[in-house]
Amino acid sequence: MAYVNNTMIIRRDLLAKIAGLLKTGELVDKIDQIPLEISPRRRKSQLRCCIYKERAVTKYKLMPILGLLTEEETNELTPLSEYAKMALDRENPRSEILTVVDEACTACVDTSYIVTNLCRGCVASPCQMNCPRNAISFGNNGQANIDSEKCVNCGICKDVCPYHSIVYVPVPCEEACPVGAIHKDEHGVEHIDDSKCIYCGKCVNACPFGSIFEVSHIIDIFKAISSGEQVIALPAPSIMGQFNCETSKLVSALKILGFHDVVEVALGAMETTINEAAELKERLESGQLFMTTSCCSAYVQAVDKHLNQLRPFVSHTHSPMYYAAKIARLRYPEAKIVFIGPCIAKRKEAIDDRNVDFVMTFEELGAFFKGFDVVVDECENSLLDSITKESRAFGRAGGVIAAVQAEGLKVDIKAIQIEGLNKKSMSLLKAFCKGKGTGNFVEVMACEGGCIAGPSSYVDPTKGKSLYKIAIDALL
Repeated sequence: MAYVNNTMIIRRDLLAKIAGLLKTGELVDKIDQIPLEISPRRRKSQLRCCIYKERAVTKYKLMPILGLLTEEETNELTPLSEYAKMALDRENPRSEILTVVDEACTACVDTSYIVTNLCRGCVASPCQMNCPRNAISFGNNGQANIDSEKCVNCGICKDVCPYHSIVYVPVPCEEACPVGAIHKDEHGVEHIDDSKCIYCGKCVNACPFGSIFEVSHIIDIFKAISSGEQVIALPAPSIMGQFNCETSKLVSALKILGFHDVVEVALGAMETTINEAAELKERLESGQLFMTTSCCSAYVQAVDKHLNQLRPFVSHTHSPMYYAAKIARLRYPEAKIVFIGPCIAKRKEAIDDRNVDFVMTFEELGAFFKGFDVVVDECENSLLDSITKESRAFGRAGGVIAAVQAEGLKVDIKAIQIEGLNKKSMSLLKAFCKGKGTGNFVEVMACEGGCIAGPSSYVDPTKGKSLYKIAIDALL
C-alpha cells in the first residue's frame, strides 16, 4: 500500500521536476541543478551525514526515473546531463522493472536480533544456553552479545529471555517481500532476484530510505508524444479514485499532456467479464473444484514462480489491459500504447504483450500533471465510451466477482476474496489445491483493497477507496 511518507514525497518531487524540464525542453541543460536545488549549500543536512551525500543520493535516484540502472550505468564523474542525453537517445526502454539505488540504501543489519540495555546478565542465561549456534556471549559489562557471524536469526534467544531484552529488528524490504525475492550480497547490498520477484511493489513502499525504484518509461513516453506519434492512453479503472474529479475530466487532462486518444481499460474489463463468466461456468460444470481470477499480474507471477500447483485452476481469460490494448491497436495500428495504472507488475505484463509499448503509473501521471501545470478538476468534460458500472468497478476488491455474478450464470457460485499476497494467503491458496477450500470462484488481488491500493497509486488507500466509491456510486 502506498501510504504517504517522506521518501514518497521526495520521489514525486523528483518526478515532477523531470516532467517540468521535459515540458520546457530543458532536461539536458538543467538536470544537473536538481541535486543542488534539493540540497542547497546553506541548508544543514536533515537526512544524512552531509549535503554532499544527499546530493549524490538524489543524483542516483534520478537514474531510474530516466529509465537507467544505477548499478550498471553510473559513474561518479559523469554528470546527469550525459545520462539525460543517453535516455533521450535510446530507441527502446530497459526491460528491467525494479532497481535498488545502493547509494540510498543503508545496508540494514545482517543480524535481526539485538540485545538492548534491558539485559540484566541473569544467572539463568537462557539465551546463551538455548542458542543452537553458540552465538551469544557475555561481555565485561555483564550483558549478552550476539555474534552476527554465527547468528542464524532463529529467534530462540528472544523467545526465552525473561526480561524481553532481545528485540527483533527487521530489514523492511526483505520483511515486506512475500516470496523472499530481495536479499543482501556479501557486501551488504540489496539485490532483487527476478526469478523470484512477482513485482507486487511491497518492497518499494516498505524501504524507509526510498532506495527501491521502478525503472521508468516516462522519458520514452514523452519522446513519442513530442515526436508527433499517435500515443494512446489506457487508464486503469482505479484511476477514478485517484484525482478527485470526474472521469470525463481525466480524459481531457490526458489529452492536454499530449495523448492522442484515451481508451479506458474498463472497456477491456467488459470483455474480461464475459470471457471469465463463460470459463467459470464451463469449468464448474465439468467438475473442477474451483477457478481463480487472472486479472492481477502480480498474482499470475506468483503462480508461475511459486505456486505451480495452482496453474490448472487459474483462469485463461486475459486481463482488462490485454483486451483494452487490443481494442486500441485495432483503432490505431501505428500508435504507441501506454497503460496507466497503480501497478508495478503491469510492467512485466506489458513486456509480454505486443500491443502495449509503455507503462506509466498513477504516481508518474500525477507528477506530469504537476510538472505540466495541468489542474485536472478544471479541465473540460470529454465524451466517454459506454461502459458498464460493474466493469468500471474492477479496480476494487470484489469487483471481478460482482461483474461475473452480474452475468446471471445458472451455476452455484461461492465466491471468495483474497486481498493481499503474503505467506498466509499463499498458504490458503495451496489449501484450495488440496480440496480444502470453501469456495469455487476465488478472486485474488495482490494489494489489500484491490488496485485502488496499488503500490504506485497517487493517493493513500483509504482516500482512494472513498473517492472510488463516490465515483462508482455516481454512475448511472
